[in-house]
Amino acid sequence: MIDDAGFKLAMSQFASGVTVVTTELEGKQYGLTVASFASLSLHPPLVMVCIEKSVKSHDAIATARKFGVSILAQSQAEFSNRFASRSDDKFTGIAVRSGELGVPLIEGAICTIECKLNGELPGGDHTIFVGEVVDIQTAEGEPLVYFRSGYRQIVS
Repeated sequence: MIDDAGFKLAMSQFASGVTVVTTELEGKQYGLTVASFASLSLHPPLVMVCIEKSVKSHDAIATARKFGVSILAQSQAEFSNRFASRSDDKFTGIAVRSGELGVPLIEGAICTIECKLNGELPGGDHTIFVGEVVDIQTAEGEPLVYFRSGYRQIVS
């Protein structure tokens, strides 16, 4: 039997980039830190994000049918921490721009991706949201990396 602590320890061995996934619904902005993000398909361009069912952003994404992914820069660990919190005031003091679909995107991120919701799949206590990519913006910079429960730097 696999216990929670053992599973979390095993998953911490996988280094990942850090993203903030956002949406807008009825004039309100929603967002959360997400490490479970990946490309899914080139033709058509699809990505997937896994969102815990109990967070407010989950239902907002499902209802709005759109979301943005901001791949954070190394200097944006504070943003990752804020969007990982349960605070209702995550966007205050953080520069965002409104994307083509009206979703908030984090300024200074090394990449922003806007998606129309293409599908939803069950994933235990999460939903796997599949997004069809409609716009991408990239910038220079180093990514924020998470490994073994902490932020790391890439050394070249």
